[in-house]
Amino acid sequence: VLLLMWLLPQLFPGKIEQEVKAFANQKLAGELNFSDADLSFFRHFPSLTLTLEDFSIKGSQPFADQDFVKAKDIAFGINVWTLLFDQKIHIDQIYLSGARVNVLVNEKGEANYNVYVSQDSATESDTSQTSLKLAKISILDSYLSYDDRSIGMSAVARGFNYTGKGDLDQSVFDLHTRAEIDSLDFAFGGETYLKNKKVRAKLITQINTNSLAFVFAENELRINQLPVVFAGKFDFLKNGYDMHFDLRTDESQLKDFFTALPPEYVKWLQTSEVKGRTSMALSLKGQYIASEEKMPTLSLNMNIREGTLKHQSAPIGLSNIYLNFKTTVPSLDPNQLRVDLDSLYFNAGKDYLKAIVKSSGLSRINVSKAEIKSSLDLAKVSDALQIDGLKLAGKLTSDITSKGIYDATTRSFPVTNGSFTLTGGSIRTPYYPQPIQNIQVAATLNSQGSFKDSRFTIDKGDFVFESKPFSLKADFANFDDVAYNLVAKGEIDLGRVYKVFSQKGLDLDGYINADVAFKGKQSDATAGRYGNLDNRGTMELRDISLNTEYLPKPFVIREGVFKFLQDNMDFNAFRATYGASDFLMNGQMQNVINFVLSDREVLKGDFALSSKFLNVDEFMTETAPVKADSVQVEPPTAAEGVIVIPKNFDIQVRAKADKVAFQGLELADVAGAMQLKQGTLKLVNNAFSLIGTKVSFNASYESETANRAAFDFNLKASDFDIKRAYNEIALFREMASAAEYAEGIVSLDYNLKGKLGPDMSPIFPSIEGGGVLSVKKVKMKGFKLMNVVSKETNMDGVRDPDVSKVDIKTRIKNNIITIDRFKFKVAGFRPRIEGETSLDGKLNLKMRLGLPPLGIIGIPMTVTGTQDDPKVKLGRKSEDLEETEYDENAPLLQAAPAQVPAEAPQTETAPNTTEP
Repeated sequence: VLLLMWLLPQLFPGKIEQEVKAFANQKLAGELNFSDADLSFFRHFPSLTLTLEDFSIKGSQPFADQDFVKAKDIAFGINVWTLLFDQKIHIDQIYLSGARVNVLVNEKGEANYNVYVSQDSATESDTSQTSLKLAKISILDSYLSYDDRSIGMSAVARGFNYTGKGDLDQSVFDLHTRAEIDSLDFAFGGETYLKNKKVRAKLITQINTNSLAFVFAENELRINQLPVVFAGKFDFLKNGYDMHFDLRTDESQLKDFFTALPPEYVKWLQTSEVKGRTSMALSLKGQYIASEEKMPTLSLNMNIREGTLKHQSAPIGLSNIYLNFKTTVPSLDPNQLRVDLDSLYFNAGKDYLKAIVKSSGLSRINVSKAEIKSSLDLAKVSDALQIDGLKLAGKLTSDITSKGIYDATTRSFPVTNGSFTLTGGSIRTPYYPQPIQNIQVAATLNSQGSFKDSRFTIDKGDFVFESKPFSLKADFANFDDVAYNLVAKGEIDLGRVYKVFSQKGLDLDGYINADVAFKGKQSDATAGRYGNLDNRGTMELRDISLNTEYLPKPFVIREGVFKFLQDNMDFNAFRATYGASDFLMNGQMQNVINFVLSDREVLKGDFALSSKFLNVDEFMTETAPVKADSVQVEPPTAAEGVIVIPKNFDIQVRAKADKVAFQGLELADVAGAMQLKQGTLKLVNNAFSLIGTKVSFNASYESETANRAAFDFNLKASDFDIKRAYNEIALFREMASAAEYAEGIVSLDYNLKGKLGPDMSPIFPSIEGGGVLSVKKVKMKGFKLMNVVSKETNMDGVRDPDVSKVDIKTRIKNNIITIDRFKFKVAGFRPRIEGETSLDGKLNLKMRLGLPPLGIIGIPMTVTGTQDDPKVKLGRKSEDLEETEYDENAPLLQAAPAQVPAEAPQTETAPNTTEP
């Protein structure tokens, strides 16, 4: 037998390798590569396998340039009997070792794993002696990454070992699976549910390859120590998915449940006593069809019985833990959220907490029952849990009952009676060594069922931090017409307080000293009865420094004072810096109290902003892709949608800057005004100087929907020196590199309006407008259009023309730029041009080349093709370019990026030079 096992591979030295290569070329859509091949019984004894070293295969479209599978080696099991007696190569097993498998699905649902060409789509001349009828798949010590952006699901499995057995060549078969994962991460909808979890699974899956349906029978899993039963189905639809997943654990140990939680809790578990039983059921059921706005329903049920949590060094623990919790999100719609916390209870010695909360809805909340009562010594709770670095103290007492509907539209508020007190409180976190001390809070909330008869009172809100006291008292009655009375006094060291509650990616520093008192009624402020108000005080800011991951440098308010008087808030001498930039702002806000107390009121403001130097480039940051486990991960995609201007702003800002730096541009004497009003942004009478030229512009912007906005602007630039622009403006050199060979003066006066799509890019068919490009004494070399005309007519006089005193008038509509007739003189010739171009660069120009001496006799011609490749023909006939009318009800339509209709000069010696 051993001799035969050694001899058989020698009898077919090249046949199997050649047949497998031919089979791969015919059956695989992705590019396949390997360094060496070896046929042996001893790689995966006792199977005869063809092993390909350093194996890789690219994904299917649109991921053809990225690896789908890359492995140290892959082995194909060959059926020996078929090889010997039928002289055919039948692949019935696949072994993958040390592999990296990257499964990708884009937003459209297109996947990279469709690399196997099925029999129906294979070529009719398929004469291969090789077939693929798998009975076993084995994956050893591999890495699996799954990223499905169409449903927002991702997973990473490290140390992935998998064995699957079944009649995989059948259209319907049962797949028996054993899987072990050393570390599993799983995320859905931007939330991470599993992190670094060990998984052991024994699964039976019924697969229907005809309908792409999966049925999961009773499957056993173990996530760390937690046993889980998983069942359900998953069907691929033409435009989405149909799913029904059930995940449950019955009468498990509470300690085992904690092992399935994130690593920080598992670490805590090692030094704590955990007792009790728990059961949990999670389900996701329904269709996911994005185009029809269909979403599945998510449900979660969990209970805990006879639970105990106690750190080994704590004198007492949390005992008698009892929980009944159910929640459902029908169609994954938060407004249909249902919460049923039937009961939560625990003791800390003789202290206790008990709660019942039952509600439905989110924007309109129906509270069928809510009761929260507690009498807790927080120090006992803190000692029992022993969370690293967190230390709590104080006596917490609460008694809250609520029932009814919260609906801002109908001004309904649940019938509520509630009180909350904390005495002798303190909190210390691992982020700062000193605690916030002497926390004294006494608050009540009462309502008889409406906004009008609701009242919230803070009788005491005091604390001491770093020997600096701060106190607050507040009372808000009648939420329909808020009668407020608020007093706050004290100094806060923001930097130190912030460190107590540190947040990754954000840092805050500085001081606030407040001494303010606000008293009055909202209706008095609205009606202008300021004599009935008593709003006064000051709030001083010093060295407020904000560091955030979204800005490369800290933004610092060096000093500034808020002054409150009745319904006004004044900004006095706000001085700020950002990098090398400086700011000085003075101004006033009005209707502040109304704006804070109601979402229907308008905030008014008038500010003056000045700067000696503003470096815009310092505000910009670049986000580079990061690498995780050697797999390149793209940065998070920003949520699509236009910038929405709030309609409750009425803000005026007058700004000026002596100097502004922006991407190589140096703007001088920048001045203008900005208005934010009723959801519209306007830039009025804005002007600046650039390379000795005065530029002025006006613009407006308004968001119409979440995915569409309207814009309108006018730009004027007089007597612009092309040569100087090329020499001094880097951006101009990049966009119009051919201007290196041009000299002269131009002016521009142009108006445009149109729509912007969800990525804030213009929707080109919507653009309308027009204006004039005035040319004065411009010398052009390599002007492509005239050079082609020169070549077609054999008249060298029109090559590299000098143009003076020409006004080129154009109009834009329906994706077409219409050029009015204009004339100019060049070397005795009198060219005349008119016609149209499209925003994607297509040409339809009519031209007459007037011959010397007076141009009475002329040669008619047409210019078609593109700006990069103009086609000149003699004659007058040509076809009009096709217009694209804008329909705001149709799906967003964008033509190719716009190109400036007038050609920039271009040299013949540099044919690749960019023309704008």
